[in-house]
Amino acid sequence: MLSTSTPISRRQFLRKSAQWTIGLLGTAGLSGIYSRWIEPYWMEVNPITITLAKLPPSFNGFRIVHFSDLHLGVDSKPEHLSELVEQVWQIQPDLLCFTGDLLDHSTAYIPEAVALLSQLRAPFGQLAILGNHDAFGNRRSVTRGLSEAGFHVLHNEHAALRKGKDAIYVAGIDDPWVGKPNIRQALLDIPEEACTTLLAHEPDFADEYGQLAVDLQLSGHSHGGQVRLPFIGTLYTPPHGGKYSAGLYQIPNSRLQVYTTRGIGTTRLPVRFNCRPELTLITLAKADLQH
Repeated sequence: MLSTSTPISRRQFLRKSAQWTIGLLGTAGLSGIYSRWIEPYWMEVNPITITLAKLPPSFNGFRIVHFSDLHLGVDSKPEHLSELVEQVWQIQPDLLCFTGDLLDHSTAYIPEAVALLSQLRAPFGQLAILGNHDAFGNRRSVTRGLSEAGFHVLHNEHAALRKGKDAIYVAGIDDPWVGKPNIRQALLDIPEEACTTLLAHEPDFADEYGQLAVDLQLSGHSHGGQVRLPFIGTLYTPPHGGKYSAGLYQIPNSRLQVYTTRGIGTTRLPVRFNCRPELTLITLAKADLQH
């Protein structure tokens, strides 16, 4: 049987090739615009329920807003925090937890950050720890700024949150990678059977903390990779942020769960793709009250 297809001419081939090339370049250009100018500022409020066996019944439904990695600097300025403030006001959480990296490098933006973060309040307080960028020569300035904004910065210590006779504990450690962490000191005098949450900037250190009396670890640092490709996942995560890069994990043979937020700002490259900035709303639930 003879083929009825008509061979295309050289001119037609060149025209079609040019159309495909322009289409691909246009798609790449649009993706670049989206990744640089849209997604990095398109914050997602991510609600999640985390079940803890040791949670006192009176804390069932306790709500924590967890945010991290503002990285204020050239590419992420304090005015970008206005949506964060608005969302927190709408949510009205019981507790606020910030897990580090207020700055990218320069301390120039601290006064503006203090002005905005001072608007964040919760009935059980505002707790914070330092991240690795905060520890690079900015430790005192960041600690002072967060304190002025009304955040209690936990340096290898803990806070007790009480409802009547019940209590839960939130411990915080200095940056596990470049700081001077002391997990034993942070947990000192917390009852073994108490429900304890740990704030630790780098998530992958959870493997070291899994055999301790800790129920939940809140972390940031990874930014979720900033760029997550379908079927491939993250292209790059920083040291100590690749194993538990985003979301909720259960540490094997341990009571410890880890939640890693994708963070608010960016670092290294001011882009995000398939990895929106995240403000996490965590609702604590007691296991036997879920049924």
